[in-house]
Amino acid sequence: MASNRPVPEAPFIPAQRDDETFGYVAYRAEEGPWEEWNPTEDSVAPVRGRHRVAKQRGGFARSSTVLGVGVIAAVGAGGMASANTGKPPVSISLPDLPSVGSLFDDGSADTPAAEAGTTALSSVGVTTADGEDSTDAGEALRNRIMAQAEQQQGQAESKATAVALATAEKQAADAAAKAEKQAAAKAAEAKEKAEAAAAKKAEEERLAKLAKEYTLPTSSYTITSTFGQAGSMWSSGYHTGLDFAAPTGTLIKAVHSGTITEAGWAGAYGYRTILTLDDGTELWFCHQSSISVQAGQKVSTGEVIGRVGATGNVTGPHLHLEVHPGGQPTGIDPMAWLRGKGLTP
Repeated sequence: MASNRPVPEAPFIPAQRDDETFGYVAYRAEEGPWEEWNPTEDSVAPVRGRHRVAKQRGGFARSSTVLGVGVIAAVGAGGMASANTGKPPVSISLPDLPSVGSLFDDGSADTPAAEAGTTALSSVGVTTADGEDSTDAGEALRNRIMAQAEQQQGQAESKATAVALATAEKQAADAAAKAEKQAAAKAAEAKEKAEAAAAKKAEEERLAKLAKEYTLPTSSYTITSTFGQAGSMWSSGYHTGLDFAAPTGTLIKAVHSGTITEAGWAGAYGYRTILTLDDGTELWFCHQSSISVQAGQKVSTGEVIGRVGATGNVTGPHLHLEVHPGGQPTGIDPMAWLRGKGLTP
């Protein structure tokens, strides 16, 4: 570091002072005169650092002090400004302090004007852009929160909508299944009714056809005793056939075509004729007054085989008819058998 060269030593010349120097009448030794001081390399230590400050004697003038402090404040503000160029400025909250000039108030009239033009330290480094950035950040945060709230609300509404749709679909599926079940039941019932009607019609047609092949054994009759009827009049204790009460001599006809296997007297049955059909069923015609056929004879439906009478164990003239399937000794109900052939006694 460079230093000032020493100047030649000036000769000592006593100062000439008048009596009014420093406001005193007489000269005083402590008032001078002094010799002029010039620093040298030996008398002044080198100053390390960025700045060199010349050593001064005495104090700064007040105006110089204010100027220096202003320079320092300007340098500080410049440093803050340069620091803010690299990164976004950070807002620092400081209490508002009086301006630098007010710290050195000398009571002059310029102080109020100076204070009016000063800026609080808390506002140093804070710009309009800083406020706008803070407002923008808050607005962005608020928008994000609102967006998240709207998203959550939308998700909740979507979930509720999905649940409602699932419930509606389930209800629709249940209703459809119920309707399908009811339709199936109605279809089955209709089918059953149709089948029953068809069967009934087929049976009627069959019976009508059989009715042409079968006929009642007599006419102008009255049913007086039925099969299974109990009573002491019958040796077995019950009635074994069907009685057609009719006047004596009423014609007896062959119920169906077949062969006469017996014709003659049969004890309690009186005069009896047995007609054997092609399927082996035997028809017994009893209590006849007369017989018109003989054993081994072939007869057709409706052909006369005898007449109503009161022979055998009877209380009056009637035809006693018995039905023995397959020639069995025990007969069945002639009423049911005749109805099965399309005949209604």
